[in-house]
Amino acid sequence: MNQKQKLIVIGNGMAGARVVEEILKRGPNRFEITMFGAEPYGNYNRILLSNVLNGTQKATEIFMNPLSWYEENGIHLHAGVKAVQIDRERKVVVGKRLGQNEIPYATPVGAVREPPLPDRIEESYDHLIIATGSRPFVPPIEGFGGPGSFLFRTLDDCARMAEYAAACQRAVVIGGGLLGLEAARGLLTHGPQVTVIEAAGHLMPTQLDEEGGRLLQSTLEAMGVRVICRQIVAKIQSEDGKPSHLIFHDGSTLSTDMVVVSTGIRPIVEIADQAGLAVGRGILVNDQMRTTDPEIFALGECVEHRGQLFGLVDPIWEQAKTLADIITQTNPEAAYTGSKFGTKLKVMGVDLAALGEAQPAGPEDEVVVYREPKRGLYQKLIVRKHKLVGATLLGETKSFNILMQLYKEESVLPKKRAELLFGSSNVPSLVKVSDLPDHAQVCNCNGVSKAQIREAIQDQKCTSLAKVGQCTKAGKGCGSCKGIIVQLIEAYAGEVGYDASEHYYVPGVPLEKSQLIAAIQAKQLKSVSSVFSELAGGVENADSKVGLASLLRSIWNEEYEDERDARFINDRVHANIQRDGTFSVVPRMYGGVTSADELIRIGMVAKKYNVPMVKITGGQRIDLLGIKKEDLPKIWKELGIPSGHAYTKAVRTVKSCVGTDFCRYGLGDSIKLAQEIEYRFQGIESPHKIKMAAAGCPRNCSEAYVKDVGVVAVEGGKWEIYVGGAAGGTVRKGDLLCTVDTHDEVLKIVGRFIQYYREHAKYMERTYGFAERIGIDRLRSILIEDELGICERLDAEIDKAAQAYKDPWKEEAELPAYPAQFEGPELVRVLEEANNNG
Repeated sequence: MNQKQKLIVIGNGMAGARVVEEILKRGPNRFEITMFGAEPYGNYNRILLSNVLNGTQKATEIFMNPLSWYEENGIHLHAGVKAVQIDRERKVVVGKRLGQNEIPYATPVGAVREPPLPDRIEESYDHLIIATGSRPFVPPIEGFGGPGSFLFRTLDDCARMAEYAAACQRAVVIGGGLLGLEAARGLLTHGPQVTVIEAAGHLMPTQLDEEGGRLLQSTLEAMGVRVICRQIVAKIQSEDGKPSHLIFHDGSTLSTDMVVVSTGIRPIVEIADQAGLAVGRGILVNDQMRTTDPEIFALGECVEHRGQLFGLVDPIWEQAKTLADIITQTNPEAAYTGSKFGTKLKVMGVDLAALGEAQPAGPEDEVVVYREPKRGLYQKLIVRKHKLVGATLLGETKSFNILMQLYKEESVLPKKRAELLFGSSNVPSLVKVSDLPDHAQVCNCNGVSKAQIREAIQDQKCTSLAKVGQCTKAGKGCGSCKGIIVQLIEAYAGEVGYDASEHYYVPGVPLEKSQLIAAIQAKQLKSVSSVFSELAGGVENADSKVGLASLLRSIWNEEYEDERDARFINDRVHANIQRDGTFSVVPRMYGGVTSADELIRIGMVAKKYNVPMVKITGGQRIDLLGIKKEDLPKIWKELGIPSGHAYTKAVRTVKSCVGTDFCRYGLGDSIKLAQEIEYRFQGIESPHKIKMAAAGCPRNCSEAYVKDVGVVAVEGGKWEIYVGGAAGGTVRKGDLLCTVDTHDEVLKIVGRFIQYYREHAKYMERTYGFAERIGIDRLRSILIEDELGICERLDAEIDKAAQAYKDPWKEEAELPAYPAQFEGPELVRVLEEANNNG
């Protein structure tokens, strides 16, 4: 029997572990494998670190190969041991066991330490693979490295950042690239105001052109993230052992409590350089991933191939396959000649994808651009010789998977380029998923091919997204490949199987709405954090917080325990944020009626605070647009009018016509009824916004037929109540729920409908979708005929919600909920002025 050859892999990151997986597939008994890993645990997916930071995933959930995997596959892993020397003459790797104070991490998350070993460890090899990866690049910033300053690279970085951020009001991320924005996203969930500093002229300069970068900045600022471009940090100034402010090269400053640096990466090449291997910017390798020593290979972020460095996983997976083919002699002619890859990012609901070249190479390149700035939509294609060589998709990325396949396969594009972005019967045929070659990579994050997914569907009967993910890891990264996976399931299994998670009220708690409400009430859970603790295993999910907060306020009213990080910026400051970072103030005008005194106050406030725009809204109110954040409390005080709740998911307006007071056609006092409805239900939390109207006759001047709830006066002094209307992106006439005789009956039935909607609608489901889903006949039987015997309870619950109403403008104008609640981005404006002035 031939003796196994000894293979050593230096590095237990995504590249090192992946190449070992590929080798085991080709020759499970060919090598005696030893690995060195400086981190004291198994291999994990660095792509998902931002999910760990923002609490949507546990650290243990992002492990790709836990420690047990190494033992099961006969791999000797030196965990927590750094390889420090390659002795090429003796063909030995020397490792040093790191002490706790030498490991650049906090206490490891889920780490399992080996028994104490000698500090110096030697292992001999026949073949050696270097996969040392990269380290964060830290620009020369005086003061970095002390308490309150962090890098964003490891699991333990996440743990330390999250712990520190929880006690901070302000955080700064230096670096506006992919990782910097992911870090900013994660920090937001822990409460601080986050500012991103980018030295270049726009965000994500590697992936985006200037227009795309500016639009991304506007979108993020509208969501509460400050962005400062064209600034370089010179020093972190500290007071009392923690950061107090940054000092920029131009002398300006920015207050902060913590600093995260994410300004790119640099290959780790020292061990190769000391061993005499050729090193440029990275370890030089050829198309077979060999270094200048034929027995030593390298791959991943530490290598330089054909003059290129690598910072994304897609090319690393391709390098791992080539190296495994060569070292196992499975395919001696295999060659890695480069990669075509793209990146996809989702920050606070902002969809962004980029692939290939960001700028045209010359006038012969065709550039196709579609933009809708008000929607935050920007799409750009670069076409060369009828083939796609680059694409930028901001705000809408549905076409990314199609474009990625066309780009990789170098397919000839349709003559009508718009079909690539907006669809056509011709486009799917170009990249019909079942016709893709088996080697086509579907999941870039985890390097899963079409063949692997097809085998999982056909051989292992994986007929849902969740099961395919469990079998292959596809879709477990950024999620951009899920659309193609669904198409593959449909192609090979006929239909997509049932997945319970699709029915969860919020993604982070595995319960549908009725189950969730029952559990919340049974356990008396009155805060978002307590729901995560009791019903989600203690794992906080950032995407679930706002939905849970809305639900809890609906259930508990004044007993709800408010946690500010569960609110969107609008709800934190009780005003609607605009594209430029200012806010709009919409005072309540009951039934659309105001007075001369109120109008005078509004005019005086608008003049005093230089309000850029005063506008009449579609809900018969006055909107003051362009308000500075720091001016909000003063404006509320001077207006002396309650909040119109135009910024949140709640009962908003009740529009009215003139009614019987002045209109010769009026059949009912619509103004009085509209005011009664609005006083009764103002500000009540709901799954989505509720807009209502009262019309004094069927001429419908107040558009009551197309409101969430509309009341229309008819002959005989009666009122018709309509529900589920819409007149926005969806147009729908409401369904007639019932006809009643008095205002009191209107209030009772409208209250029942609102409460039933609050209890049974999905989060962010408008009433028109809810009414269609339940059916008007069913709603009548429940709310009018009391088939379920719940009307008395619904009446009591909506009364409790109404009694709990408090005007947030009045309360927080006098006493802010926290010290920095209304601090405005004054520094951003100062810096912009400085930049404009050169």
